[in-house]
Amino acid sequence: MKAPTIVMATGKRKTAVARATVRKGAGRVRFNDRPLEIVEPEIIRQKVQEPLLMVGDRAKNLDIAVHVAGGGYVGQASAARTAVARGLIAWLKDDQLKEMFKSYDRSLLVNDPRRKLPKRPGGRGARKRRQKSYR
Repeated sequence: MKAPTIVMATGKRKTAVARATVRKGAGRVRFNDRPLEIVEPEIIRQKVQEPLLMVGDRAKNLDIAVHVAGGGYVGQASAARTAVARGLIAWLKDDQLKEMFKSYDRSLLVNDPRRKLPKRPGGRGARKRRQKSYR
């Protein structure tokens, strides 16, 4: 079976949607067209690197480009993390790697379905209500 020339993968968290492109290359990882090494805040960099560190040397000859839109920076980081992990599994075709990701953290492979509750009348948010005074 011929190896793929390019693999696309997606990840979602809240309203953030990440698309990762994996191809043969020199081991470069780009996050929204910027090298991952200069991405700030550091928590984003660490979250996106997590699946790469778990794979180890097998990702040294892969170029990964991640494009993220929507949401805040933590949601974007989580969506990118899922997209990178899915892309690595699709490229490497390794069931053992898939099981390792699943046992470490299921959200590496599964999108987070949680969403924000809509605001309801009678208060400032979904749950908070105006107080009543009976005196």
